[in-house]
Amino acid sequence: MITDSAPMSPAILSTIVLGITLALFASGKVRHDLVALLALAACLLLGLVTPDNAFAGFADQSVIVIAAVLVLGRAIEITGVAEAVTDRLATLKSPFPIQLAIILVAGAFLSAFMNNIAALAITMPAVVGVCRAHNLPPSAGLMALSFATILGGMTTLIGTPANLILSSVREAELGAPFAFFQMTPVAAAVAAAGVGYICLIGWWLTPRRDSGEDVPKDAYVVFELGPISTAELEEEDDAGLTEALKAAKVTPLAVLRGVRVLDLATARPLQARDRLLVGGAVDPWEAAKKLGLTMHAQRSEAEDAVTIVAVIGNGSPLVGRPIDTVRWDTNGELTVIAAGRRAAELRQPLSRLRIEAGDQITIHGSAEQIAIYSRYARLLEVARRATTRINPVRAATAIGIYVVAVATSVALGVPTAFSFAAGAAVVAALRFLPPREIYSSIDWSVIVLIGAMIPVGQSFQTSGAASLFAGELSSALMDAPLFWAASAVVTATMLLSIFLNNVATAIIMGQIAISVAQAIGVSPDALLIAVLIGASSDFLTPIGHQNNLLVMGPGGYRFLDYGRVGAPLAVLVIFVSAKMIELGFAG
Repeated sequence: MITDSAPMSPAILSTIVLGITLALFASGKVRHDLVALLALAACLLLGLVTPDNAFAGFADQSVIVIAAVLVLGRAIEITGVAEAVTDRLATLKSPFPIQLAIILVAGAFLSAFMNNIAALAITMPAVVGVCRAHNLPPSAGLMALSFATILGGMTTLIGTPANLILSSVREAELGAPFAFFQMTPVAAAVAAAGVGYICLIGWWLTPRRDSGEDVPKDAYVVFELGPISTAELEEEDDAGLTEALKAAKVTPLAVLRGVRVLDLATARPLQARDRLLVGGAVDPWEAAKKLGLTMHAQRSEAEDAVTIVAVIGNGSPLVGRPIDTVRWDTNGELTVIAAGRRAAELRQPLSRLRIEAGDQITIHGSAEQIAIYSRYARLLEVARRATTRINPVRAATAIGIYVVAVATSVALGVPTAFSFAAGAAVVAALRFLPPREIYSSIDWSVIVLIGAMIPVGQSFQTSGAASLFAGELSSALMDAPLFWAASAVVTATMLLSIFLNNVATAIIMGQIAISVAQAIGVSPDALLIAVLIGASSDFLTPIGHQNNLLVMGPGGYRFLDYGRVGAPLAVLVIFVSAKMIELGFAG
């Protein structure tokens, strides 16, 4: 007798889809936005999501707010006012811990109202400058800054996409989103405790590591001079050139003669058309001027020309390609004039160098073009050797628009999606951003990730899968005080966020937290805020948050360095958040 096997329940199907999705997220071998789209397609094919709701996530208010905040934040960022303020703070005469603390607080504050990566990019040069001023490598302050900007992002509704996602989950399940500052009492206490730990203890635990040179890692640049002309050879002999190089504070790394790479001793006497590969903690243009030699690249004629040092972010389209790719991509508007320490180790012409994630390059060209290209190429600016003049009226207007958007949401109850979208529209109308950058300022991979994962997360709830997992967790926490329930949820979310994007973590754990709260009889907001804190507490690995990954190269950090500094911080965050939740929601 043949019988048909019973079809799998929606809860089991949803759990399988989610399990595979989590595995792909954790593997890091497939783009997160593509994984989200594949998960959405699977849910649609299995009937877990209806065709009418398949793309409803892209119309969610959180997606609109994230896009608008990125535009507004970028408009303020390119005015240079935030960078100018942090640079001014960095020049204050005080001990290193105090100077570092001031910049960390500034970074945490900025990340509460703009993208965390933007807050890191703005304050990173100031931290590097303070480290240099106190004869410390950048590693003394960069991990601390990364952690501070992560902590600051949890304190407001718009501080990080995960907060907005949890607000959408709350609206779908409880009928209303989070208020703009609803999480602030708990999150601000956690952020204050975390920054305090970093300033008093954490920075002492960070490794003092560079490449063994007498200059900070991020300050060292490698560039080419020449070709040397016959006249220049006649004016200065080999000994004179050696002394001139010392006076210019650069080290000769190789002599480039045609296709050959020679050391200075082997190449003597120098010949016409030879090029010098040199390195040092100097401005390449100034070094060339002092030596009376030409740079291999010409200065830009753009009115807003600047020179920046940037780090190649993980996943950059430049990885594996030659340095000249920057010039080709921009039709000659931007040029790489110097590379970082890896070029000193390889000792080969810059034209042969293939870019790797974490490399540092020095780019010269139009500030507007650099701003646009940095988004495409995932470049993180760590220093700027020249800046354009700040327009006070323009800067004040941009900040004013942002403040009005926040005020109308908080004081007048205007939906955040409307107020921030209106603010972004005003910024665009006033041309505070170059037209091409209005859309390029938005991280579309995050938009796709969120828009696709919202229906997937909702299917996890409607299929009954979330209730199954919540039931197990509820059984373990049934008689536990709120303090321990909150501690468990923060810890579980924090551990999950090690392997997953914090947006995906928030979607999954948000659904479970509401079910657990209802089962054990506590306020859903208590455990939703616990998820909010845990999703923004990626301190144990460099892969948990993009800020951690971006400082890894400039700081010379290793994988285990994060756990050494971040583990005590994670324990502190769990304790403070659970205690604040207990005080705020008990009874």
